[in-house]
Amino acid sequence: MMKTARLLLIYLLGVALIAAPAYARVVRVEILSRSDISGTFGEAGIYERITGRVYFAFDPRNPENRKIVDLDLAPRNSRGEVEAWSEFVILRPKDSARSADLAVIDIVNRGGMTTFIFNIGQNPSARPEAAELYGDALLMKRGVTIVSLAWQWDVPPSPNALHFGAPTVGSPTQPITGLVRSDITIDSAVNSIPLGHSLAGAIGYPVADESDRANVLTARAGPMSTRIVIPRNEWRFARDSGGKIVADPRWVYMASGFKPGMIYEVVYRAKDPVVVGAGLAAVRDMISYLKYDSSAVVRVRYGIGYGVSQTGRFIRHFLYQGFNTDESGRVAFDGFFVHTAGAGRGSFNHRFAQPSRDAQPYSTFFYPTDVFPFTSVPTNDALTGKRGSLRDNLRGSATTKVFYVDGGHEYWGRAASLAHTTPDGTRDVGFLPTERRYVISSAQHSSPAVWPLPESAKIMGTTAYRGDPLNQRLALRALMSALIDWVKIGKEPPPSLYPTLESKNLVRARDERFPVIPNLPVARIPHQPYRLNFGPRWPQGIIDLEPPRVGDPYPVLVSRVDSIGNDLGGIRSVELLAPLATYYPWQLRSGMAAANDRLASFRGTFIPLPKTEADRRATRDSRPSIESLYGSRSTFLSRVDSATAALVRERFLLPEDVPAARDRMSDVWARFGLDR
Repeated sequence: MMKTARLLLIYLLGVALIAAPAYARVVRVEILSRSDISGTFGEAGIYERITGRVYFAFDPRNPENRKIVDLDLAPRNSRGEVEAWSEFVILRPKDSARSADLAVIDIVNRGGMTTFIFNIGQNPSARPEAAELYGDALLMKRGVTIVSLAWQWDVPPSPNALHFGAPTVGSPTQPITGLVRSDITIDSAVNSIPLGHSLAGAIGYPVADESDRANVLTARAGPMSTRIVIPRNEWRFARDSGGKIVADPRWVYMASGFKPGMIYEVVYRAKDPVVVGAGLAAVRDMISYLKYDSSAVVRVRYGIGYGVSQTGRFIRHFLYQGFNTDESGRVAFDGFFVHTAGAGRGSFNHRFAQPSRDAQPYSTFFYPTDVFPFTSVPTNDALTGKRGSLRDNLRGSATTKVFYVDGGHEYWGRAASLAHTTPDGTRDVGFLPTERRYVISSAQHSSPAVWPLPESAKIMGTTAYRGDPLNQRLALRALMSALIDWVKIGKEPPPSLYPTLESKNLVRARDERFPVIPNLPVARIPHQPYRLNFGPRWPQGIIDLEPPRVGDPYPVLVSRVDSIGNDLGGIRSVELLAPLATYYPWQLRSGMAAANDRLASFRGTFIPLPKTEADRRATRDSRPSIESLYGSRSTFLSRVDSATAALVRERFLLPEDVPAARDRMSDVWARFGLDR
């Protein structure tokens, strides 16, 4: 008992010391757990895992904070500052002398940690303290400190997620209200839909007054179809809880049910908006605290921000709004790895913003995700008269190194061509000297499908599978290693590599020349951004028009494909240099309730090549057969070896990852080749 009390006292003293006032407006760090991870990680040795909360205070009078929408309306502490907190997980070398002196801030996606993408061979079911969870632990073996940090207010309660506490504005006597819009695409019959993003349960703003005449529910058959207003007496703010209808200001219930294949949209008046932009400032201040505060729980000299999909868009938003300067005017991040963001930003800093909302090919329409400007250098939008760039505000980030990394899917599903063409789609636009762009050809969104693909993934009546297993993580590992070297030692990374108009590797989707594959329809309709009008106060971060007025579309271009159907113009991984299959980075909504010619979200398609010439002729497949390409396993593996050697020379494959690349291709051959 005395031993337990003594340990508790030591713990509390440690927390008290860490809780002392700190720089960068991190005012307190509360450590909740601290434990060693089993095993050792190369020259970095033993790692420890730290979990806790970090508490922030933002001065609304500071020029760097005035860009946070509604911060000046939020409650303040005795110092006149607005407070917020984040949950975090830190992985760091226990011996600081073995540290790389660099932190990667994992800007977590919907509460989930994301830097596992850089590991291979991990066991996702292992305990957090087990080395098996981290596989080969690429970053940890380099001595990198990994800090997973929450920033998003609408993540639902979950023991497996990291959460962020942001203040709300308004009061019972002086409420702040506004229109909020919630849409959802229904593919199976339900009688309750949430106001938060998706059935998965992001937290939505509650309705302020159920009887307000502004509350409207509509249904439509397609994104640009006419909205049909559903009579107010046919629905209410409630949900079905196990057969019992329960009043709920964050759900909508309709006794007759919501029909599959329809897009439903609720516009309603809410109150007490969250200061969503505090999440941007929290990410800024966390890395500044680690870099500049001598009493920080971890000290580093360099910081790289990593974001994928939603949080890749977060970084683009962060850069556009000039958040890379802290309250003291110092540079926050030295580098960013912007992964699968396409041309998007997001709902990260406006009144009643819903950060979980995105813009998918057939879901979540007309949110401020794909908004001008898109490119890093200035362009003109002739239709609106606007001029600008993503990097208009370079204060604090003129020397910050940025990698923009997409897959083939982002050209179909995230309008990625807008990130490097003029708004009319007629000319290529470059990047800043401190930036690089890489596209992993034919890769699906964010991470590969699990290999081997199960037979249940087979698309009926075809040889195709749902899911694209192209092992993009090997290229991602090489790119992150290159960014670290650029930030730390100034080593120039590989030249940018992406499809361009000049190379004739960007085409309109309707002009794409796909191979003929039996019984397999092809994509022709990519995700389409439009010019949107959110009302006169949108420049101040306030939406007055819901839904927004939809103007002219932006042209979207996609990667041209080769005779096999694989993308050209980007990093062509070993799967494309020694092909055994077609790797489409898109998948159609075939078999779903509606819009079968539209894209499914995020996933690709895998179609093995015909094994023999006889197979090819019998099915009238236009692609070459495996037999004609290689003839034997030894010839195929020789081609694989040449491909991996070339990728290593180009620095798009780490030398230590050559066996993994070869083993994958050998396994694909064994499953779909000629077995000889």
